[in-house]
Amino acid sequence: MTPIDIGSRHELFVDHTLIESLTDACLHLHEPIRRERVFQVEDPLENACTACYNLIHLNDRILIYYRGYHPVSRDLPDGWHETQTGNLLTSKDGIHFERPSLGLIESEGSTDNNIFYRGYEAHNFCVFLDGNPNTPPEQRFKAVGGSGKNNLHGFVSADGIRWSRIQEGPLDITGAFDSINVPLWDSHAGCYRIFSRYLEEVDGERIRAIQSCTSDDFIHWTSPVPHKYDDGIPFEHFYTNATMPCPGAEHILLSFPMRFVPERTKNTDGMDYPGDGISDAVFMTSRDGVHWDRTFMEAWLRPGTDQRNWTHRNQTPAVGLIETAPDEWSMYAAAHYGWATNALQRLTIRPHGFASVHAGYYGGELITKPFTFSGTTLHLNYATSAVGAIVVEIQDTEGNPIEGLTANDMPPIFGDHLDASVTWRTNSNLSHLAGTPIRLRFTLKDADLFSLRFGNQ
Repeated sequence: MTPIDIGSRHELFVDHTLIESLTDACLHLHEPIRRERVFQVEDPLENACTACYNLIHLNDRILIYYRGYHPVSRDLPDGWHETQTGNLLTSKDGIHFERPSLGLIESEGSTDNNIFYRGYEAHNFCVFLDGNPNTPPEQRFKAVGGSGKNNLHGFVSADGIRWSRIQEGPLDITGAFDSINVPLWDSHAGCYRIFSRYLEEVDGERIRAIQSCTSDDFIHWTSPVPHKYDDGIPFEHFYTNATMPCPGAEHILLSFPMRFVPERTKNTDGMDYPGDGISDAVFMTSRDGVHWDRTFMEAWLRPGTDQRNWTHRNQTPAVGLIETAPDEWSMYAAAHYGWATNALQRLTIRPHGFASVHAGYYGGELITKPFTFSGTTLHLNYATSAVGAIVVEIQDTEGNPIEGLTANDMPPIFGDHLDASVTWRTNSNLSHLAGTPIRLRFTLKDADLFSLRFGNQ
């Protein structure tokens, strides 16, 4: 087995990439915590069909783009597509948002509103801040928007407010583009990606599924490639995908699809926009954008006790996450979609805390695959109970403990830390092992290990 070179990057325990074996331990998914509603729709700018939220962090501001107006009707009038609007929210803390007066688009006889675009492309306008170092300033912001079959347009902007098409016609990409499609710059792979929806035929049924394509210039795109999963993973309706590079571990792509269950419907009495189906959100990861790990088949975000979230197209995660405190990341999800009380709710997550290796009270063990690293010190993101503990042993690739770095040489660690350095009694500087293939053996008791990295003290 060729050792994995992890360098000094963060490695999250969201899949089995670094795991050789688990004994009395398991990979455990951590659900987000629901917080306050940060946005409530208001007529006439928004309504029960307001949706497709996506966010970026720009200097000291957080910008949320979303579909504002969409006719609330199953019997839509001619020309309804062009009445849709792209709207903007701003915030300094990710908790308190306001509608800025942009003065660009007239609505209800006034331009004193937060509308930045009107037209069918506003149906699912999704923005990202381009991290490509070769991007000209006038194209610093990029976006895609469109609807229907094979009709997705690319946009560029210097300020994230005033937009122009990157070319006259739609991008040369096939797919079913009537939900939010996610563009991004993949700094690890050095290319642009678009994650979009297509329809997969499964046993005579058309299943909503995810595909992706890549580009060097945001104009010329490869043919879309359907997501690939391990054998035995069933197809489920993935209505959206909310894909993003993991902050601080950009070699890992995170995705939070809204999982749609069309055959289940609860009470829709009183909905402004009733429809069949219920939904939740799931969590999955990829190292290449095509092969996706579904270790966690269970829901990442459940509807919960609020009965208005037990209706169609709720729990749709917004695209993007931000740091709202040193120990807190925030994401957002749709709540009460289809109701007059349609809103956006904040969710919080431990940094790099989407999943962990977990062991209970009676203890468990993790042994990693062989890998190489750079740096001098091992750092862990972990949490234990008051009686819990973690012990780390460094081994050679044959599983032999390295002198001075055995389990007996390390005082057990306990507590709750995002980036704690590990020390052994006589030898904590690991520079002599940098570049040498090693294994780690973790002994855990009532503990969660979220991630590790090697760095310089």
